[in-house]
Amino acid sequence: MGLTIEPMTACIGALVSGIDLATAGPEDQVVLHDAWLKHKVLFFRDQDLTPAEHVRFAALWGELEVHPFAPGDSEHPEFVVIESTADAPYAAQMWHSDVTWRVEPSLGSILRARNVPPAGGDTCFSNAVAAYESLSPAWKERIDGLVAVHDFVKVFGERVDADKKAETRAKYPITEHPVVRTHPETGEKCIYTNGAFVSHVLGVSAEESKEILAHLERAISSPNVTCRFRWEPNSIAMWDNRCTQHFATSDFWPEYRRVERVTICGDRPA
Repeated sequence: MGLTIEPMTACIGALVSGIDLATAGPEDQVVLHDAWLKHKVLFFRDQDLTPAEHVRFAALWGELEVHPFAPGDSEHPEFVVIESTADAPYAAQMWHSDVTWRVEPSLGSILRARNVPPAGGDTCFSNAVAAYESLSPAWKERIDGLVAVHDFVKVFGERVDADKKAETRAKYPITEHPVVRTHPETGEKCIYTNGAFVSHVLGVSAEESKEILAHLERAISSPNVTCRFRWEPNSIAMWDNRCTQHFATSDFWPEYRRVERVTICGDRPA
């Protein structure tokens, strides 16, 4: 039948069919790359990948990240398992882009669902370019040139042993990134703050910082710029972390949910 790409919404996301990611090669990556830049998130169904195949496909896109706070598979350290159980429920239920506390945050991630609840556990994605474009001219002018502070401690601080905190802080210092990022490939401007890792905006009062961050999050979370993906076993979502944000719904307790992620290294936001 060949490759087909069907938009999920008019703003973000597309469902791709007619491809087996376990055997995809560089020529497939070229085609998918163009669709990825256009739709920001690509979704795939029925992709029964082994960890090695998952890692191999991700490596077509660049160097792979080893997450310091989410232990990977012993054979494939880039392969991260994210589980939620009745005893330890977990969902990243906050609008965010990944690892923005890094000096060079990730380019993107490829997330595969292995076990999904009968209902719930969906992931929502937002087009941060469209969210920026929805702002009024006055708001665009207000935030142009501002810088936000990003810190891993907000989410991962409790995972660091007390005797390792100083060492970890030295390795992952507090980082500053522009509030409005320019995509390095498309030249599009997008909102680049998030509730998970941003502590405040520099150069303004605490009250104004809160106002700015809240206003930008409202833009990110608008239904006009988002889509919601319902997982099935062996579904995959692949998002451009430079211009999207995501939110995992926590509405499936006490059911079990397991997803597996491989992340591609990126560059410094500008």
